[in-house]
Amino acid sequence: MSRRNSKLYSFILMLVDALVLIVSFVIAYIARVQYDPRPLLHNIYAYDYLFAFLLIIPFWIAIFGLIGLYQPKTYNRRLIEWGKIAIGSFLGILLIIGWEYVSTKELFPARLVAAYALVASFILIVIEREAMRLVRTLSYRYGRGVRRVLLIGSSDAAVDIAETLADTKHSGHRIVAVAGPKRLLGTIEHAVHFSTPEAALKEIEALGISTIIQTDLYEDTARNQHILGAAQAQHIDYNFIPGESEFYSGKNTVDVFLGYPMITVYQTPLVGWGAIIKRIFDLVAGSLITLVLSPLLIVIFIIKKLVDRGPAFYISPRLSRFSEPIGLIKFRSMGAQYGSRDAADEFRSMGREDLALEYETNRKVDNDPRVTRFGNWLRKTSIDELPQIFNVLRGDISLVGPRPILPQEVKLAKGRTALLHSVKSGMTGLWQVSGRSELIFEDRIELELFYAQNWTFWLDIKILFKTFWVVVRGKGAK
Repeated sequence: MSRRNSKLYSFILMLVDALVLIVSFVIAYIARVQYDPRPLLHNIYAYDYLFAFLLIIPFWIAIFGLIGLYQPKTYNRRLIEWGKIAIGSFLGILLIIGWEYVSTKELFPARLVAAYALVASFILIVIEREAMRLVRTLSYRYGRGVRRVLLIGSSDAAVDIAETLADTKHSGHRIVAVAGPKRLLGTIEHAVHFSTPEAALKEIEALGISTIIQTDLYEDTARNQHILGAAQAQHIDYNFIPGESEFYSGKNTVDVFLGYPMITVYQTPLVGWGAIIKRIFDLVAGSLITLVLSPLLIVIFIIKKLVDRGPAFYISPRLSRFSEPIGLIKFRSMGAQYGSRDAADEFRSMGREDLALEYETNRKVDNDPRVTRFGNWLRKTSIDELPQIFNVLRGDISLVGPRPILPQEVKLAKGRTALLHSVKSGMTGLWQVSGRSELIFEDRIELELFYAQNWTFWLDIKILFKTFWVVVRGKGAK
């Protein structure tokens, strides 16, 4: 979507949001006044009620604008958009209640009208935004609002961007020209290839290019200035995406140092207030989860003692934040004689060289002979992981985060363990909701690194919801 189309789309969203808010207030009024027989606190005629809210709605839309609901970075990301709609609806109701208090003028015929308006505004605006998203996707299929892109670069990032944007009906982009190696063309159809950016820049107007994406800076600064200058001269968008993800992932700040712009790159957004918010959430949510799970934990403990005898819990040595050793609490799923040594060594002592090699290759095995029958059920249902909630309350790990790795797995992380452990480990994470035991160790590390570099509170919420469904379906558990 071009800059002009983005502004038009944002303006349309404002108008539709305003209309939906009016409908929400009408529904709230009708639901309480006409369908609820209880007496009203104030006799407010429908005309006066609606007229008052018509005057307030522009301020409500302004609140939506201030929290970013009309920015592409919000309406292009569903979960963030829903969260901000909830916040905006709540702030809007507070605005009205505050106006009532200051002006001493009654706006609501009953208190429940405010509650109905809050719920209705959130639900209807979410539905409206989903409908608008569907309309926008359909318009992409017919070439409406699509950004025509010139891609300049030769790095792996350029290849990844080319593959991602190739599906125009979802990305809203169409790569019409590529300046770089021919491998960038990949699955892109009908894109024009140029060997140099200078040749491509001459055809900007002819190809109808509306956006330039560059992934590599040239040693010759004049070439970089030429590309940027061409975008400015044609009044089109210019985007630079560094090929090395470490330089733009995580939490970055921009400042001025000795007259030069300076970018400070943190390993993760989980610093400062991010870490504090996450810990508070862990304590509150962890306490509630512990309260709910307590009966189940007690029952499993008793069954475990009766069926398998021996210790009910197993303390697994793991590494968490800053590679600090912790004892991960789990229900024991293996025989009491196992688990004190590396799995490969235990398989070899059992005469199972095949299993030892399988474990050393994949860091897991199918049909582990050390696991008891009841323990196998615990693993399949993921109930063996539940006692880790006590690690969360103790502060060893978080509810969501990279999986705590075994000490012997450090050497397998290829020198990236420091970044992986820049955040506290978690009970669940991207690995668990993206395939769990079906993924190889390297893929697991990549997912955990992505989480560490791109953490948001909404990502945690999304992972928690996905974890529930993954556990219910038993997908990937071993």
